Amino acid sequence: MAIDAFLQSLTELEAEALGAFDAAPDAAALEAARIEFLGAKNGRFKSVQKGLGTIPPADKPLAGKRLNEVRDAIQSGFDRATERLARGVIEEVDPTFDPTLPAAPPRLGRRHPITQTIGELVDIMGRLGFSLEEGPEIEDERHNFDALNIPADHPARDPLDNFYLSGSGGVLRLLRSQTSTVQIRVMERRQPPVRIIALGRVYRPDTADPTHYPMFHQMEGLMVDRGVTMADLKRTLALFADSYLGTDVDVRFRPSFFPFTEPSVEVDFFWNGRWMEFGGAGMVDPNVLRAVGYDPDVVSGFAFGLGVERLCMRRFGVTDIRDLYTNDVRFLRQF
Repeated sequence: MAIDAFLQSLTELEAEALGAFDAAPDAAALEAARIEFLGAKNGRFKSVQKGLGTIPPADKPLAGKRLNEVRDAIQSGFDRATERLARGVIEEVDPTFDPTLPAAPPRLGRRHPITQTIGELVDIMGRLGFSLEEGPEIEDERHNFDALNIPADHPARDPLDNFYLSGSGGVLRLLRSQTSTVQIRVMERRQPPVRIIALGRVYRPDTADPTHYPMFHQMEGLMVDRGVTMADLKRTLALFADSYLGTDVDVRFRPSFFPFTEPSVEVDFFWNGRWMEFGGAGMVDPNVLRAVGYDPDVVSGFAFGLGVERLCMRRFGVTDIRDLYTNDVRFLRQF
């Protein structure tokens, strides 16, 4: 799509949305307008946003900046309309309401793109029935390796691939290298059924480049119950992809290996005309279930891990992960 046509469609969308919000006579009409323009699945803004992937690379920064401006303007228009209708209700019900009193202070700044991404991921997975669980970022070897079926001689435990810390009492500690540690802690204290996500920072001594950083975020998903199959895993990731990237996205599994899942797969999403790798997944290895006291003959489960930065970069058209952490105000103002 040509950049001029894309910008024109955004301008028209903004004008129509603000007009619809301003003309809404009541809360029901305003909600209908919100769904029409800001709906997560079939909203008109979502439809226009998909066109960003067809913009020539040289024009994408301008297109992305304008897209964010229009989104903020439409959201602000909806917020103003909500306040307008709320004032009308208050004035009808409470004649003592004084509109001249000072309002709440304006919200300053913008949410970081990673924070925006995390909030949307939690919302999507919550609607799929997954609750958010958290765990410590400083872990012991049992939770980071042993209980995840990673033996002492496994190369994943190499000091060159982990941030080890000084231990006390004979317990070696490290900065967690994966959010799978949270799964172990949850399963140790909870009996099936379990349906959770673990979302947070992880650490690996990678050299910073456009696609790697020594600290990044992972979203880990876990479901354990009777009769859980690989089909459940694929359906969950397909629903996630539909909600986050759009209904035109397909999911593909490629055989792989991870110590804590068997069988294991790499997950690819078909987006903007090509396959992109987004993380690993598979059925929870029976050894992992035994390590937390579950009987693998009775229950089964799946797990998946997706890179939050990778999702964020694909959504906003960011090409260098380092831009997310340099705190350049010129970059952050786009969001």
